[in-house]
Amino acid sequence: MDNYDENRNIDEEALINTAFGELLDIYLASRHRKKVELITKAFNFARQAHKGVRRHSGEPYIMHPLAVARIVCQEIGLGSTSICAALLHDVVEDTDYTVEDIRNLFGDKIAGIVDGLTKISGGVFGAHASQQAENFKKLLLTMSEDIRVILIKIADRLHNMRTLKFMQTNKQYKIAGETLYIYAPIAYRLGLSRIKTELENLSFKYEHPEEYARIEKKIEKTQNERDILYGEFTHPICEQLDAMGLKYHIIGRVKSPYSIWNKMQKKHVAFEDIYDILAVRIIFTPREGEDENNECFKIYIALTKLYNSHPDRLRDWVSKPRANGYKALHATFMSQRGEWIEVQIRSEKMNEVAERGIAAHWKYKSEGEDSGDDQLENWLHTIKEILDDPQPNALDFLDTIKLNLYATEIFVFTPKGDIRTLAQGATVLDLAYQLHSELGEHCIGANVNRSARPLSYILQSGDQVEILTSKKQQPEPEWLEIAVTAKAKDSIKKYFRKSRGILSILEQEKEAKARIARIRISGEDSFGVLMRILNIICDHKANMRDLHVTTKGKMFHCDVELVIFKQKVVSQICMKLRSIESVTAVNVVEIEGKLNVES
Repeated sequence: MDNYDENRNIDEEALINTAFGELLDIYLASRHRKKVELITKAFNFARQAHKGVRRHSGEPYIMHPLAVARIVCQEIGLGSTSICAALLHDVVEDTDYTVEDIRNLFGDKIAGIVDGLTKISGGVFGAHASQQAENFKKLLLTMSEDIRVILIKIADRLHNMRTLKFMQTNKQYKIAGETLYIYAPIAYRLGLSRIKTELENLSFKYEHPEEYARIEKKIEKTQNERDILYGEFTHPICEQLDAMGLKYHIIGRVKSPYSIWNKMQKKHVAFEDIYDILAVRIIFTPREGEDENNECFKIYIALTKLYNSHPDRLRDWVSKPRANGYKALHATFMSQRGEWIEVQIRSEKMNEVAERGIAAHWKYKSEGEDSGDDQLENWLHTIKEILDDPQPNALDFLDTIKLNLYATEIFVFTPKGDIRTLAQGATVLDLAYQLHSELGEHCIGANVNRSARPLSYILQSGDQVEILTSKKQQPEPEWLEIAVTAKAKDSIKKYFRKSRGILSILEQEKEAKARIARIRISGEDSFGVLMRILNIICDHKANMRDLHVTTKGKMFHCDVELVIFKQKVVSQICMKLRSIESVTAVNVVEIEGKLNVES
């Protein structure tokens, strides 16, 4: 037994040393300054702190911080400070060491990140909805103070998801649901598209293993067919690009199981009816003296000489990048076999930003290059502005932030032709406040495509909007119902608190009218059903005070406690909830107060 233990320890020491050696090799191959001594110091400290502790998999605990540090370095592209923080991220939470100990040994920056990670070490979703919202607020607060905190947290969550098979089934389900609801959208918002896709897939795999396995099997079964299609489609493209003298490489991309399943659900179609499972990505090196944006369009024009393009499926994120910094030109072409294939055209720099998100985005900015639009920084600034407001409770905050985190984007034009990005569902008032808070305060409406529209008019992509103002105009309490973006809502609330104190009076009156409604929802425990329930509640601006979910076999029961102010809201919520395919029953259990609502 002693020999067995000794040999096991020797093997584990070799495993740990190999993993650390690989981490250093990856770090030394990067463009970051070489602070090997600092990283080695952090590794040795964490190794000693976690000595004797094991993960659910049975491996030494230090293997987890090493894996997180590797993701931080290799897959996100961060440097020594983040690597050290990743190695140390569980020390304060799991051992007797304090943040002050970390500060004394490694300095303020690393200690600050470790402190931020410790504060959000638990799940975002607690036992009650208010606690969930508080944890979510805390998570975004740490993000606004130092973006590296949330990037390392995402790396931590990614490794936990990769090793989720060692957890109990109930833990798997909770962690997977939380990942899909919170971490995957944040990863997307930060431009980490590859990590976002993996988080979604792993969540799907553990929440619905049968559906996941079924789609995986179908993808595998049709692989040979796709390989032949890919070869036939890309061969003429390669000849054309070679003739242009471009340095490039082409890769095939297969839609992820989660993405396929999501499309099957939304479109109500079978696997065989999804035509864009295969996509082609062209990644090129711009020729000397050539603008990479222009090169994208030159490649597109060259492809139109080979294949017919779909007129409604050209997506220009080169001229106007997505809010997360993503740049590429997407076009869909008809193959020789009569099948539509999407082609993504990116430069090497665009591809790095697409893969590594915000880290690459800011790397190019620090190098003095134009990394594209400042939408990402603007979004982070907006988050910080909201977080700096001490007034709203956590549930109100969650409602406010939801749209800004998850929403689909629209693009509108100013009279001068400048493009502005807004969340889908945004109004004239939202645009006015985005342009300038003073413009928002004096806004009386807008000329949208040369037609007069009110403050409440919902904008559409492609609209040309001229904001109309009057010096006599001042914000009204009703504006809080018109605005949907966090920036506009926050600006209106600040105006009332600063100028007239109206908001506090309104909130008191609203509170006096408040009633508690308890709703029970039952149905089949299908993938993403809880997220759809939460979205419906948030969409109707009902504050969730408590949430309790139980599962038995393939069925679930969800008890929701809402704070409501209008009688019709409960009926509207119930009607929407009943429209969810897997929901079988929705009943109003109780209403405290005088509201009389149909069940």
